[in-house]
Amino acid sequence: MKNLITRRQALAGAAGIGLAGMAPLRAVAQGAVWPAKAIRFVVPFAPGGSSEIVARATAVEMAKILGQSVYVDNKPGAAGNVAMGEVARADDQHTVILGHIGTLAVNPFIFDKLPYDAKAFRPISLLSKVPSLYVVRPDLPVKNLKEFIALAKSKPGQLNYGSAGNGSAGHLAFEYLKMASNIFVLHVPYRGTGPQLTDLMGGRLDGAAVGAPAVLQFIKTGKLRCIATGTAQRLPQLPDVPTVAEQGFPGFEMTQWYGLLAPSSLPQPHADKLALAAARAIKEPVSAKLLESEAALAVGSTPAEFARFIELEQQRWKPVIARAKIKPD
Repeated sequence: MKNLITRRQALAGAAGIGLAGMAPLRAVAQGAVWPAKAIRFVVPFAPGGSSEIVARATAVEMAKILGQSVYVDNKPGAAGNVAMGEVARADDQHTVILGHIGTLAVNPFIFDKLPYDAKAFRPISLLSKVPSLYVVRPDLPVKNLKEFIALAKSKPGQLNYGSAGNGSAGHLAFEYLKMASNIFVLHVPYRGTGPQLTDLMGGRLDGAAVGAPAVLQFIKTGKLRCIATGTAQRLPQLPDVPTVAEQGFPGFEMTQWYGLLAPSSLPQPHADKLALAAARAIKEPVSAKLLESEAALAVGSTPAEFARFIELEQQRWKPVIARAKIKPD
């Protein structure tokens, strides 16, 4: 009779098995809570530009929504490729990156080989569109775009302009203008927006095309002169500055844009949660007001909308890059 099991023993054993079986399930459930720690928000450019302003505006509000801190980590280098390559390989599920017109719509066409595959990323949300402003040092003897073009044509190759690097949004914007106006102005690439603005305000550069958030304060204080905006309509923040289109180039428009990307290894449920948080964060009153004060537009989109937007931008800029013969540093 030693092999017989009493009803009480059977129930006790079943209970033990049940509890043991539930332990892994509880572990899985607890592990599924995301984010489980602080999120690292990589910005692939040096501090001081429009990218950092957009990232920080998003990070602050996204942290409130997700219940975990979101910290910005600037990691410049190789037109954003260094950071993109690193984040593409990140598998901690808590690292994301700021996508940009340069890294997503330019680099694929100017580099023979990238340190990452486009499929290594999930588009999460288009965050912001930033007007490109054409600015010059205040002592340059021009007051508007027409005068700048006339000066450039009278001194071909003697004027220069700076950018945050080869293939950056500022590089594209000025090459776009050069093509439209048929002028030759020397390009001087820098490692980020901050350094080029230092030299521009110091008189070592003649001009630049820069995202509005990074230069609006310097325009208002007279440290830089804005000769044209790349927007379709004049900006409320600069009502007296005409657009490029108004100054003889109908249909001309140039804006930078920024969006959130995550490694493709991020599980779909986490990506969905991140997308909702990002789209909501950039439209929160605090974020939207901050961007508006800097002449930037808060967008916020679905992953599908952002993916389609990237595709259209690649189609737009591929022929411009080929014609301007833009090459990496």
